[in-house]
Amino acid sequence: MTHDGSGGAILSKLSERLDILASAAHPQLRAACRKIAVGDEFALTPAELRPMDRAIASVRRASGAARIVAKALLAELGGPPAVELPRSSASRAPQWPSGFVGSLAHDDEFAVAAVTRAPSIRGVGIDVEPPLPLPGDLLDVIATANEREQLKGDLISARLLFCMKEAVYKATYPIDGMFLEHHDVEIDLTSSVALTNSGHSLRIYAMARPRLIALALLTS
Repeated sequence: MTHDGSGGAILSKLSERLDILASAAHPQLRAACRKIAVGDEFALTPAELRPMDRAIASVRRASGAARIVAKALLAELGGPPAVELPRSSASRAPQWPSGFVGSLAHDDEFAVAAVTRAPSIRGVGIDVEPPLPLPGDLLDVIATANEREQLKGDLISARLLFCMKEAVYKATYPIDGMFLEHHDVEIDLTSSVALTNSGHSLRIYAMARPRLIALALLTS
């Protein structure tokens, strides 16, 4: 589904692929996207706006777009009306209604969200990036030695690896409050399993077109 009525080919394809990705991850997980548009910043409630009232307009706009997507997903899943998703003061992650877990992300053009109320899912993380190569000088910062061996110099896949690690952090931080550096997460790209040095094992679901998107699920 699209959320801004633009009917753009990229947005339509992204929505379609996100539906497939979420269904593959878990039958009770929902994920969707929106092309960020002027005016999305006005979707922020006062509580949501307060932590970013000094942010530039583009940041507020992207945050508003992501919350538009997330609130539509919450409504689909039977969430409470007039829900607000203010940032946590510690992690800056959204605070979800009781019984729900989810994650928001955006790049310069698109906002995405993933939400579930499945009791077996403890944490959800999502991240999005444009399908561009990771700058080569960041490869050692992002990837461990084992991961670099798996990547074999593919810098598009390296940027997707970055997405995966961001998604892992978003899924685990609400559980244990631990900040993870990139080398605190090791991902087996063959099995799509991420291990953290804080003791978590997560399943990763990812796509490379038309956007780099990674979903991380922490299950009980």
